[in-house]
Amino acid sequence: MDLTKFKWIREPKRWEIKNGDMLVIYTEPKTDLWQKTYYHFINDNAPCFQIESEEKYFSFVVKTSFKNAKHRFDQCGVIIYMDSENWIKGSIEYENETYQHLGSVVTNNGYSDWATTNISSSIKEMWYRLSRREDDFKIEYSIDGIEYKQMRITHFYKGQGKICFGVYACSPEESSFKAEFSSFNLGECVWMKHDGQKPDL
Repeated sequence: MDLTKFKWIREPKRWEIKNGDMLVIYTEPKTDLWQKTYYHFINDNAPCFQIESEEKYFSFVVKTSFKNAKHRFDQCGVIIYMDSENWIKGSIEYENETYQHLGSVVTNNGYSDWATTNISSSIKEMWYRLSRREDDFKIEYSIDGIEYKQMRITHFYKGQGKICFGVYACSPEESSFKAEFSSFNLGECVWMKHDGQKPDL
């Protein structure tokens, strides 16, 4: 993918593109994304590096590396960010020396959710695949970039027409780390049409 076609939402102070195909973000403290649910606060200042597409069916793949993420909630991953009240992200959030959260957040109309599973804190690289079928989306993860496992299928209320998607990184507490994104790829949708029970509609 041509990274020069990507645009920033909240450009970070420190970032660079290496060899034309790797993005490096140095996160800033107190940066995060969240809307209301449970915590009753709104955080909307994480940097997002995104590209636009009107294609109804596609799969976007990226590799993340976060070797020095070591503070609670340090995170980086894939994102669809339309506005402060409508976005989707999939990432790993560091928790402690034992485990971290592999999870996703869907924010529709100003309310976020958070679905996670615990994985070892020794994992410092992860591949993500974000697939679109019109206004429904699927997020998958892979340790090796070959075998992918489902994280989430979701409907997105602002998922029609042109959408903005890409990567993000942030540090919600008093920390900073280097997030690396590589192996960007945008191609045909590998999330196949459902061939089981017929729709009710």
